[in-house]
Amino acid sequence: MAAFVVVIAAAAVLFDFTLGSAWEASLRSEIERNLVQKSELLAHRVETDRSGHSLADIAAQEGQAAGARVTIVDPTGKVLADSEANPANMENYANRPEFVAAFAGRVGIDQRRSATVGTPFLYVAVPIAGGAVRLAYPLADVEAVSSQVRGRLALASALAFLFALVVAAVAAIWSARRLEHIVEVAARIAEGDLQARIKETSPDEIGRVAGAIDKTAVRVEQSFTAVRDSQRQLETLLNSMQDAVIAVSADGLVQWANQPLNRLVPQGTRLHQPVVETIRDPDFLATVKEATASRKVKTARASSIVPGRAFDVTAAPLPDGGAVAVLRDLTETERVEKTRRDFIANVSHELRTPLTSIQGYAETLLDSTPENVAASREFLEIIRKNSARMSRLTEDLLTLARVESGETRFEPESVPPAELLHDAEESFREIARTHGVDLQIQDAPVPENLPQVLADREAIHQVFSNLIDNALKYGSKNGSSGGRIVLGARALPHAVEFFVKDFGAGIASEHLPRLFERFYRVDKARSRESGGTGLGLAIAKHIMLAHRGSIRAESELAHGSMFLFTLPIA
Repeated sequence: MAAFVVVIAAAAVLFDFTLGSAWEASLRSEIERNLVQKSELLAHRVETDRSGHSLADIAAQEGQAAGARVTIVDPTGKVLADSEANPANMENYANRPEFVAAFAGRVGIDQRRSATVGTPFLYVAVPIAGGAVRLAYPLADVEAVSSQVRGRLALASALAFLFALVVAAVAAIWSARRLEHIVEVAARIAEGDLQARIKETSPDEIGRVAGAIDKTAVRVEQSFTAVRDSQRQLETLLNSMQDAVIAVSADGLVQWANQPLNRLVPQGTRLHQPVVETIRDPDFLATVKEATASRKVKTARASSIVPGRAFDVTAAPLPDGGAVAVLRDLTETERVEKTRRDFIANVSHELRTPLTSIQGYAETLLDSTPENVAASREFLEIIRKNSARMSRLTEDLLTLARVESGETRFEPESVPPAELLHDAEESFREIARTHGVDLQIQDAPVPENLPQVLADREAIHQVFSNLIDNALKYGSKNGSSGGRIVLGARALPHAVEFFVKDFGAGIASEHLPRLFERFYRVDKARSRESGGTGLGLAIAKHIMLAHRGSIRAESELAHGSMFLFTLPIA
């Protein structure tokens, strides 16, 4: 309404000023044009009738006819005749602007306030032979008429202003009510009433805004329905899981939990409460906090959520902060795994005594059997070889079971890499020589600037033993390159990488991913012939895992193989 008032008032004032000024300018222009014509007629009469009438009579007659004051001057500016005053008492007009122009041969026009009567006059001077004539027209009547016209314009503008004000008030009230309705409906939508509608049908701007809000509300309702359906599906899916799931906000409050978690914790899930009131396990809480802070997936093992049960905790960050954690019950899995390991260990242990007896008696019989009983010696030799192989197999199974179960306790210490390489080279130098293989350390001696590593000497020696033994069996012959095995080490970020390289036939790429599985053999016939058990690389892998290191293999057919393992820097 205030804006309407300002616009209407400005329009009325501008209309009055513009129209009044234009009308007054038009009136003055018309008076000036008529006065010029009358001045030219006066000049013509003075020039033609000067001999028949005196200049005073001509000035009096023409001034009365024109309704203006007539003045006639000579070229020096002296007044010769005037319709309203005695020329003898009048001053010289040579410097008046209109006479200056007339003496120059032009029509002179000037407007000024008379010093005598105090009213404005319009002066028009026209040149004649022997001087100039001038008409002076008073503008007091023009000002009076202009004042009257402006008064009427002001009255008309005031009436128009009042009428426009009433119309503007009605329009403002109508628009305000429509906008208030739109605001009310928008507030209802913001509060969750997604079915609220404005239902505005007007084609103007407010109607289009209302229509846009209605369309937005429809789309929001559809999206909300879809999100709600998706949330229900997700809740159904999560509730059907065997694993417990819990969502925690960035400030540590429980946002949601599925039914398995509600059944898991004795006190039940406390929504919108600190997570410590639901699950008090410190490992679980630390994992959730770390995942929230680092924005990375974190895993841990929790054993105090439920007495006697162990859980694998995986916490992943949520997009809007916080984390979601999945608790997988490992109790039964670990029980089965422990049973398996115990079974292997027990079987291996129980087999050791009879296999040792079989092997011993077979060797005794073999030594005491006469040389001419060839068949008996052949059978006893087969018994001895197979019993020896079974003995090695049970030893490896027992070693693997102890390493996997953690029964074998490693004692890592700070060790220079050069010492580990030299120990391996010294232990297998003679064995390699008997196989016709040259065992050497690359770039010997190993550079002293390699950092020390954390390692259990005996365990790492066993890893080298398994890798070198494989290299002797499968990489000792490679045509013209000769039998050669190279040991070495090199620095990596935060670790040192050791390697055992041979120059044998190599391993096909499809076998590399499975080399460290139990009993996996690339060439089964040759492996059995060489007496291998298929467990050496599996043992090496678990030893490296216990050292928080890694082991891998690189190979190319006809170019040998290289086994690499890493140990962390001390």
